[in-house]
Amino acid sequence: MANLGSLERAIMNVLWDAGRAMRVRELLERLNEERDLAYTTVQTVAERLVKKGLLVRTPSRNAFRYAAARSRAEHVTHLMLEALAVSTERLPVLTRFAQSVEEEDALALLDELTRRTGRRGGR
Repeated sequence: MANLGSLERAIMNVLWDAGRAMRVRELLERLNEERDLAYTTVQTVAERLVKKGLLVRTPSRNAFRYAAARSRAEHVTHLMLEALAVSTERLPVLTRFAQSVEEEDALALLDELTRRTGRRGGR
């Protein structure tokens, strides 16, 4: 995930995998299965992700719950579209992408594009 540090990515993955909002204490427990982090570190990084628009924060008694602002698929799609938007020549980028993905993924993409275009041929 572009522009995210390793702890930011780890927090996002925990929340996406959980599929629900979590308090910092819950995030800390999951994250500390593989590393040794302080509560304040996780809280600070979660707040940074809120400011980046990747997490939403809701009050929960005397704490906050954090949840992903969008699904993993929506986030990755957003990153891909951002990368495409910076290209001055989209066709070579799209062509290279189509040539680079696994065949199974290319077929799935072709099926979806065919559905989207109503099975129209040509341009």
